[in-house]
Amino acid sequence: MIGPQDPARRRLMLGAASAFAVAAAGAHAKAPMLGTQSPTFYRFKLGDAEATIVSDGPLPLGDPHANFLGLSTAEMDEQLRRNFLPLSNALLEQNVLILNTGSRLILFDTGMGSLQLFGPTTGRLLQTMKQAGIDPKDIDAVVMSHAHVDHCGGCMADDGSRHFPNAQYYISEADFQFWTDPGKVPQTMGAFLDTARKNLLPNRDRLVFFKDGQEFLPGIQALSAPGHTVGHTIFMISSGRDSLCYIADLAHHPVLLLEKPLTEFLYDTDPKQSAQTRVRMLTMLAERRIPILAYHFAWPGIGHVAKAGDGFRYVPEAMRMVL
Repeated sequence: MIGPQDPARRRLMLGAASAFAVAAAGAHAKAPMLGTQSPTFYRFKLGDAEATIVSDGPLPLGDPHANFLGLSTAEMDEQLRRNFLPLSNALLEQNVLILNTGSRLILFDTGMGSLQLFGPTTGRLLQTMKQAGIDPKDIDAVVMSHAHVDHCGGCMADDGSRHFPNAQYYISEADFQFWTDPGKVPQTMGAFLDTARKNLLPNRDRLVFFKDGQEFLPGIQALSAPGHTVGHTIFMISSGRDSLCYIADLAHHPVLLLEKPLTEFLYDTDPKQSAQTRVRMLTMLAERRIPILAYHFAWPGIGHVAKAGDGFRYVPEAMRMVL
């Protein structure tokens, strides 16, 4: 009989284990690479309403040093490294909120549409809405925070048809008047002018202009937050006991525009005013501990802002995997 410590038995057992490991590794290696991602939507309850975040796709902004202004290269790189973010490309998300109140289905901002100004990864709104089980024909209201290409660009198809044919459209009058006027939009932003005219002018008879502080839809209050554009607006959303502030483009980056919130952003119409608005609104949201949804923060863009020295820090909320 071979004892448990017998060298021959040990060699036999080790050989069998090695053969099993090689066979198992070979079996796993035969599984094909899938090359696909999960559907891009996230659903949660907000009071009595059901909220769904879908995506218009990631928006690679490019070199952060060229887009965020007022920080030295060393200071910016230190902020990015400390937060494990790349130094060469600021990758923004496009987190689109759809709110079902029970009586209305409200879409907040519409993404880039077919315009590929920032590359081919944008323009996915209709696809991700389908993945989420939401029919564009069921949208009752399209609420736009401002008239930049990545917020109003998905209202109209290239053939002139409406993506949301049964919707009323809401925007600030100041932004509508500015971004559809060739005499006001700088020539360097011709794509922004063309996109606003393509998507807003055909809907002029369906447009409703909200005012600062107005509850223009049940539970939806407009809060003027100018600077990024002349009529940039954020929205306080309330349902039951819950509140959420959709901050749109109050801050494009959760580090570079929060740690030192007076940092300026290249695409701001009035960078100084935008920075002051950012400080004022983020201070209010931090003091009142109101959850935020940021259009451009990492998916799905929900969290809180907290005071941190002279600036702020963003605290992402854990995703709720069960409704």
